Amino acid sequence: MQPRCLTIVLIPGLFATPVGLADSLPDEETLVDNGAVIGEIVIERENVFDTSNPKENNWLYRFANRVHIVTRDKVIRKQLLIANGDDYSKRLSDESERILRRNRYLHDADIVPTKYENGVVDLKVTTRDLWSLLPALSLSRSGGENKTRIGLVESNLLGGGQRIALISDRNVDRDSKIFEFTDRHLGRSWVSTSLLISENSDGHFNRFSAVRPFYQLDARWTAGMRFSDSDHRGTLYELGTAVAEYQKEREYHSAFFGWSKGLQNGRARRWTAGMVYDENRFAEVPNGTLTPAIPSDRKLVYPSLGFEFIQDRFETAENREQIGRTEDFLMGWRIVASLGWSDTSLGADRDALIYSGAINQGFGSMSKNALQVSVSVDGRVESGRAVNSLAHLVARYYRTQSDKRLFFASVRTTAGHALDLDNPVSLGGSSGLRGYPLRYQNGDSSFVATIEQRYFTDWYPFRLVRIGGAVFADAGRVWGDSPVGEERLGWLADVGIGLRLALTRSTSNKVIHVDVAFPINADPSIDSVQLLIQTRQSF
Repeated sequence: MQPRCLTIVLIPGLFATPVGLADSLPDEETLVDNGAVIGEIVIERENVFDTSNPKENNWLYRFANRVHIVTRDKVIRKQLLIANGDDYSKRLSDESERILRRNRYLHDADIVPTKYENGVVDLKVTTRDLWSLLPALSLSRSGGENKTRIGLVESNLLGGGQRIALISDRNVDRDSKIFEFTDRHLGRSWVSTSLLISENSDGHFNRFSAVRPFYQLDARWTAGMRFSDSDHRGTLYELGTAVAEYQKEREYHSAFFGWSKGLQNGRARRWTAGMVYDENRFAEVPNGTLTPAIPSDRKLVYPSLGFEFIQDRFETAENREQIGRTEDFLMGWRIVASLGWSDTSLGADRDALIYSGAINQGFGSMSKNALQVSVSVDGRVESGRAVNSLAHLVARYYRTQSDKRLFFASVRTTAGHALDLDNPVSLGGSSGLRGYPLRYQNGDSSFVATIEQRYFTDWYPFRLVRIGGAVFADAGRVWGDSPVGEERLGWLADVGIGLRLALTRSTSNKVIHVDVAFPINADPSIDSVQLLIQTRQSF
């Protein structure tokens, strides 16, 4: 239903409630208890810069606002789980906020009651845009290797929420020319479509998907399909140096549907069924320069059955993995599992049971002390023997010391068994040990622990970048068979200091890391100081 009016007002202090409004309204729990019905829903779309703030009221920021196309009203409205005439639900308002915050092109989202009269409550949905047209210009360095990216990315095409990207990427593995298009809400639907075409120096990678997900906790069905094919050079490492290689072609296609009774007593149970085609072919690298190490071909064709259990327990916080942004954390249980049976009668090259599963749970409170734990397993069973089996445990601990200080610790451990040659477990500069080269140690199992003292400052240069920092220490090692029989170095450790830069006005949603790490008792063949410059999704 179309709103009776649309008011866009820029208010000093983003998302602030007008004076006097909050005091005249019942709290949200009372509205629910009284059976309030939703009346008017007003969408208030803030531009990138708040020119009512003197610090952002200059010619440059005014010009940026003028040329930026603000997210369209209908794009915001179609993502809401609430509508005129519905019973008011704080749960659905909160979930709508989380859905909106998942969009790259929005900095934040807030839904508040503005008026309550005769059992009818009016709501205001406030969002703030991010600058969506960005040059993809970056230079990063981790594990002693450089990565460059040049291109153009538009994450909110004409205010419609679509993403389109043209990128030239160069890293230690390959050079790539990439085209990408994504629309998370095809038309007015919840169908998410994605197309990626990448022409690489060692082959190609193409992917297409169209999926109608379980977009909300109370969603009743899902369906989708995914298609991808790739051809690329794979490399095996010894002490951070490439020593062997192979060429890999892969075709992966799947289609599925799923059903659920929705959210019941704060929990949702979901079932999915589908079909998967997964073929991997290996050969020597044409004109290769390293020793060939050729994995065995694999062709798996199987029906699959999946299950998911999720609790409606979420918390919001700030200054945990981002700087100055509202972050959403699942604190309840989430359990997912799937089984498939690959059979030669379906065209596979072997009979195999394919399994995967994961359990996630949060403990404590993100406002004080919180622990987030994730356990996952996946692999195959062939002729009664487990192969390519991996078990992962990730634990992340947050201790809030103040609004500007946070102690963080994490443990990540992986246990593998009879791994495929193209699936080694690696540890190095980009995988937890910041003081060491890329893929420095390789095996079938690993452990890495990190502690960080994080700092969040009020420094906000040019109202564009929020500044943070960290002092950290990492320690870890690998076990088991190495694909190339490299020397085992036992426990490795490093200490360091880092600068964090959060780009608060752009859709990148990335945190720039500038770390200086010092390996402890390291092999004298590696640098005693490692400089890492990279962008990551978190602090």
